[in-house]
Amino acid sequence: MLRMFYPCEYAASVFAIDYDALYRLGYRGVLFDIDNTLVPHGNGSTPAVDALFARIHRAGLKTLLLSNNSEERILRFLAHIDDTPYIALANKPDPAAYRRAVQMLGLRPEQTVVVGDQLFTDIYGANRAGLDSILVQFLHHAGERHFGKRRAVEALLLRCWRHSRRCRRIGAVTLPGEEAPMPQKRRKLFCEMNPLFYAISVQKEILRRHLADRLHPQPFARARQSAPLPNLVYARTIHMIRRAPGVNLEHQQNKAVNIGLAAGKIDGLLIRPGEVFSFWQAVGKVTRRNGYKEGRVIAHDRLTADIGGGLCNLSHTLHQLVLHSPLQVTEFHHHSDALAPDEGPHVPFSAGTSICYNYVDFRFCNTTGQTVQLRVWCEGEEMHAELRSERPFPCRYEIVEEDRHFCREGDGRYYHISRIGRNVYDAHSGALLRKEPLFDNHSRVMYDPALIPPELLRT
Repeated sequence: MLRMFYPCEYAASVFAIDYDALYRLGYRGVLFDIDNTLVPHGNGSTPAVDALFARIHRAGLKTLLLSNNSEERILRFLAHIDDTPYIALANKPDPAAYRRAVQMLGLRPEQTVVVGDQLFTDIYGANRAGLDSILVQFLHHAGERHFGKRRAVEALLLRCWRHSRRCRRIGAVTLPGEEAPMPQKRRKLFCEMNPLFYAISVQKEILRRHLADRLHPQPFARARQSAPLPNLVYARTIHMIRRAPGVNLEHQQNKAVNIGLAAGKIDGLLIRPGEVFSFWQAVGKVTRRNGYKEGRVIAHDRLTADIGGGLCNLSHTLHQLVLHSPLQVTEFHHHSDALAPDEGPHVPFSAGTSICYNYVDFRFCNTTGQTVQLRVWCEGEEMHAELRSERPFPCRYEIVEEDRHFCREGDGRYYHISRIGRNVYDAHSGALLRKEPLFDNHSRVMYDPALIPPELLRT
């Protein structure tokens, strides 16, 4: 029972954490508490904290603020910090906000670490959500002496943690009086031990998603109509079959079959105000019996083949439609967008939306005041997709990419790195209204690095 309150590590402050070591150990995101963790309660950010976030981002880590505070307090803290989304009124230690934070960063739980100052909220919530955590010494205002009974209990628990031989150690911080530990290899998860355990873990996640949808029902979009809504919001046409050296043509053709089957389940779907689109609620289970074939998928950080392979192309196309509208993405998982060299001019965010039945889903909510419609159909080797609405929206959206480059990192692998955002324009005047950051792209290159354009390679 006590272990639910144990952190994986302890640090004297957020400045005592070796963020480069966290990156080498496989972490890609950090969820920070604010009050008493980064600054004393109620204080704004400091130049040192602002510089710390910049250093964390240079290390290749994404950041997110997960706080029980109001949005106003968080925005005041973020005045001089860029590229850091947030969740306000998170209701920690409820694990729901932790899981949502991981999804917002486009990461997996094992790639994310929580940093906070309270065992009973930050650390307990992280353990309930299955996330690693680092407890830091809480900050207080000068002259403050009364810390309350809870802090005394936390001090006792921390003493028990330090004497426990079963506690996990991340190896990225230094305890008072200790020498800095060498980075340690992350221990294998249950699903990584052998194929049987992986299959068991997949079934567990499928069951968990079914239970979550039963216990917390959402108004999923179900209605369809063949007649298109009058206003075209955005359209995409994708060539489904790639012909290139080393590309398995059969898998490409099977991908086209899989996309055609799934598109038939989505075409004409109406999403009314307040309704939620779920890829898997619309498409259903992907099996041989339902006609799906083996296509290319990413599994265990490598390209392989599996039933339903290629449906990520469809989910990503839908994601692009949504990003060109005011609809709100509520679940998004990111995989590498560097699966193959560009064919022709580079298109920002041309791939990277991951799905896997049914626990890795793509979902969005219609937060507008009108019904929208998805149209998806295949003609020959082309997939056509449209987002339509009853009336034009007041804004137009454009996906943009900044600081695009490739680099070879400490693990010897090459990565495609960029910042993905979107520009929002007034639909009538064409004036730029605002720029919205979406996420930091850090994708492993899945093809021969010799094909990387030399002018984009940085050392």
